[in-house]
Amino acid sequence: MKAPNRLNFSGGPGALPESVLLQAREAMIEVPEIGLSVLGISHRSDWFAAVVAELEANIRGLLELPPDYHVLLLQGGATQQFSMLPMSLLRGKAHPADYVHSGYWSGKAIPEARREGPVRVLWSGESDGFRRLPGDDELHCSAQAPYLHYVSNETVEGVQFHRVLGRDDVPRVCDMSSDFLSGPCAAERLSFIYAHAQKNIGPAGVTVVLMRDELLKAAPNDLPAFLDYRRHAEAHSNYNTPPVFAIYVVLLVTRWLSGEIGGLARMGEINRTKADRLYRLLDSSDGFYRGRAETGNRSLMNVVFNLPTAELEREFLAAASAAGFSGLAGHRAIGGVRASIYNALSLSAVDELAGFMDDFQRRRAAGRSVP
Repeated sequence: MKAPNRLNFSGGPGALPESVLLQAREAMIEVPEIGLSVLGISHRSDWFAAVVAELEANIRGLLELPPDYHVLLLQGGATQQFSMLPMSLLRGKAHPADYVHSGYWSGKAIPEARREGPVRVLWSGESDGFRRLPGDDELHCSAQAPYLHYVSNETVEGVQFHRVLGRDDVPRVCDMSSDFLSGPCAAERLSFIYAHAQKNIGPAGVTVVLMRDELLKAAPNDLPAFLDYRRHAEAHSNYNTPPVFAIYVVLLVTRWLSGEIGGLARMGEINRTKADRLYRLLDSSDGFYRGRAETGNRSLMNVVFNLPTAELEREFLAAASAAGFSGLAGHRAIGGVRASIYNALSLSAVDELAGFMDDFQRRRAAGRSVP
C-alpha cells in the first residue's frame, strides 16, 4: 500500500512553494547562467552579489520600504537578534527598553536584553496562560524608552497582533519571524524588523533584518565586528561566508510572492482564508475542538487547539499522521495540537485537514475508531 503524500503543518521549518522547490532542485545541480551547483558558487562572485541586490530590492518593493532602511541578510536566527539588538540599542542607556511578554518567544528575548541594560516588561500575558494580547489601554509606553520590542506572532500559543504597537516617537522593534511577508504590514512605522526564514520565506540559515539608518548610526563603537550591524551593511550582507543556498531560495520565494501570488495583499487574503476555514471548524464543533487563543487575538499562521482529553489528542495526532498530515503536535511547552499554515501551505492542503478533522469528530461521536 502506498504511503500518503505528506503535508507539512509543522511550526517550522515550514513548507516551501512547489515551484520554488523545483527551481532550487535544478540549481543544486546547476545554476544555468553559471554552470555550477549553487552549493559551490563563491559568495564573492558577481552572481551572488546580484542575488543579494535583487533580494534586497524585492523585499523593499514588497513592503514599500522608504529609502532610509537597510536590508541585511544575517545568520544566527532570531535567537542571535535577542542579543545583538540590545547590544546595539540598549547598552549604556539610562532608561529601560520596553518589552511586551506575549508568549514563549518574547519570553526568550527578555533575559538576553537584560544582559545589556535595563528592561521594563510593559505587559505580560503569563497569568492568563498567554491566551490573549493587550489592548492599547494596557500598554503604558514610556517616551524615554530606547525602543519598544514585541513579537508580532507567537507560534507556540497561536496569538498574533493585528496592529502596530507603541508610540511614534519611540523606535518600534518587531520580531516578525513567523509572519514576515505573510501579508501587508506597516513596515514604515517600525524602526527595526527581524525575521528568520524558516516559516514563510525560505529554509533555515538566514535572518532578514530591516533597520532604519538612524538606529545604525547610534550603535556603540566597541562592538565585536560580527555583531555590529554597520559592518554587515558596509559589506552588503557578505561580511563573512553567508548561507548562499538559503539566501538564493529566499530570493526565489520573493519572486514567487510577486510573480505567482501577486504581492502581499493577495498573500494576506489567501492566508486569512486558510485560517478562517480552520477557525470556523473549531467554532462549530460544539467544543470537540477547543481553540486556545481568544477570538480577537487568533493567529493567522498557527491555529492552536485542544481536544476534550489528552488521550483523544494522542489518538487524533496518530490518526492525522497516518493520514499524511505532518507536524500537528503542539509545541513541547504547552502540548495540544497546532496547525501551522504558513505562506506555502496551500488552501487545498487546509481543506484536506479540515475534512479529516470533521471526519474524525463524526467517527468519534458515532463511537467508531479512526483508521
